[in-house]
Order: sequence, then C-alpha cells, then structure tokens
Amino acid sequence: MKQQTALMRSVALMMPALVLAGCGISGPADVTGLRRVVGTDLAGARGATPADQRRIDRTVVGLCAAAVWTEAECGGHGAGDDGSGRR
Repeated sequence: MKQQTALMRSVALMMPALVLAGCGISGPADVTGLRRVVGTDLAGARGATPADQRRIDRTVVGLCAAAVWTEAECGGHGAGDDGSGRR
C-alpha cells in the first residue's frame, strides 16, 4: 500500500513537469500560411494613391476570403459614398 501511494505521488508530481517541459521547448511557428492569406501588398501602402488603395484592397480580399473578418465587416469595405469603392 505504501509503495502504491509513493508511486502515485511520483506520477502526480512528474506528469505536470513533463507536460510543461514539452510545451516550453517548441520554437516559433511558421508564418508562411498567414503570409499566403494576407500577402505582402500592404507593406508600405498609405492609401494616398490609387495604386496604394489597390494594394490595401488586395490585402482586405485575402483576409475576407480566409474569414478573418465577419461577412458584415467585409461587406462594409469599399462602400464609399462616391461609388468608387473608396471611403
């Protein structure tokens, strides 16, 4: 009985330690999937020119296609007052 209690106590102490050690040694995740969805068009775009606005629009399309934003949020993008698609 004492041996079984000692064994259970050892297991109860070692399992959390092993789980935490296993979680702590993993490296950073790869971001290539996110890069494919979002793209790199947004880097450097300010929205000051039509070309910048196209770059922003391409980024938003990727995020909407990946369902990062809700359908209502995606529908509101580009709904400008002048009909040009810009706000």
